[in-house]
Amino acid sequence: MKNLTIKSFFLGLSLSLLAFSSAAQNQFENVTIDTVSVAGNISMLIGQGGNIGVSAGSDGILIIDDQFAPLAGRIKTAIEALGSDVPKFLLNTHFHGDHTGGNIEFGAESVIVAHENVRMRMAAGDQPAVALPVVTFDDDVTIHFNGEDVTLIHMPNGHTDTDSVVMFSESNVIHMGDHFFNGGFPFVDLANGGTVQGYLSNLERALSWIGDDTAVIPGHGPLATKSDLLNFYNVVKDTSTAIRVMKSQRMNKEETVAEGLGDEYESWGQGFINEQRWIETVFDSYPR
Repeated sequence: MKNLTIKSFFLGLSLSLLAFSSAAQNQFENVTIDTVSVAGNISMLIGQGGNIGVSAGSDGILIIDDQFAPLAGRIKTAIEALGSDVPKFLLNTHFHGDHTGGNIEFGAESVIVAHENVRMRMAAGDQPAVALPVVTFDDDVTIHFNGEDVTLIHMPNGHTDTDSVVMFSESNVIHMGDHFFNGGFPFVDLANGGTVQGYLSNLERALSWIGDDTAVIPGHGPLATKSDLLNFYNVVKDTSTAIRVMKSQRMNKEETVAEGLGDEYESWGQGFINEQRWIETVFDSYPR
């Protein structure tokens, strides 16, 4: 009877693991990779996870971020249509898995470039060596590729402590990574070095660098303009100010959530970060 119980336990465990594996595969089963022309030789790939930037030209293919590992084959098909399924360079805007999950598939043939904190955090998370950035930097680094300067600029203590934006000099394009959730409240990862004040400061810096005609690739959401980025900045600034005012009035977190932000921000809480989570993030990010 005892052996039967043990066998039943391991059979149940095996079935549970199989179900988990199937669920993980099913998560990506119907994901398609759509290509959006941005400007010059720059495109944006939309799938599941962070938006991918692509530079395609005579030097080959460079990509920014790579979503999740199970999507790598579909991403390769999409970039092959632009020139090659093997990127020469892979730039990571930060370390989160929906932007670096494909590193394990691309890292053997592509040079991965990212801020030094990306490598540190990924290595601490037991990522295999092939998935880690092999070129790292502190403040900024420029890659001369496809006839233009492609510059990664560190954005400290904003979304995380690992973030960079990527600027294309000739194409007049900026990839904002997760310093831009187009149409939704942002995710500020307080556990990994992110702060709301740093996020706002970084947005101000980026806005000062670009022109009205600059194409803006967000980390999440549709292709955007400087006007869209400015609107996003104003929402982040105005709502965080309102939350800080409530906190200064000695309202606790639960009372602040109950008070809410008003109907004008309802649509902004329909994405990954809802209104409650955004209020809690701001509340926790600032001292009283």
